[in-house]
Amino acid sequence: MPVVTLSNPPTVHSTGGRYSHAALVQGGTRRLVISGQVGVAPDGTMAEGAAAQMAQALANLGAVLAAHGMKPTDVVKATTFLTDRASLPAWREARQAFFGDHASASTLLFVAGLADPRLLVEVEAEAVA
Repeated sequence: MPVVTLSNPPTVHSTGGRYSHAALVQGGTRRLVISGQVGVAPDGTMAEGAAAQMAQALANLGAVLAAHGMKPTDVVKATTFLTDRASLPAWREARQAFFGDHASASTLLFVAGLADPRLLVEVEAEAVA
């Protein structure tokens, strides 16, 4: 029977809401479901501009993965939400820098807005190890 552990690693900002940064599913294979990560640093400051928010969101994703002994190459599915089509080239560059040649399943959506109107990007993922 799988065991699910919900967590909010101290290396990532507080959720400030009713969700966890990660849900670790154990039992045979370890499956980690990661909530959408945004451009907010562990100290609560929001990065300025799309490229900076992308870098911080991916740093947060990396921190959640590392907190569970995983790495970007363990990601099997990523979903990205962008609020501006003009930021697509910057996203592709940031994604390449973070994932390298690892090409997990992926979904990219352009949305009218995110939970905070200052947010420009959000990235969620699932990983297995």
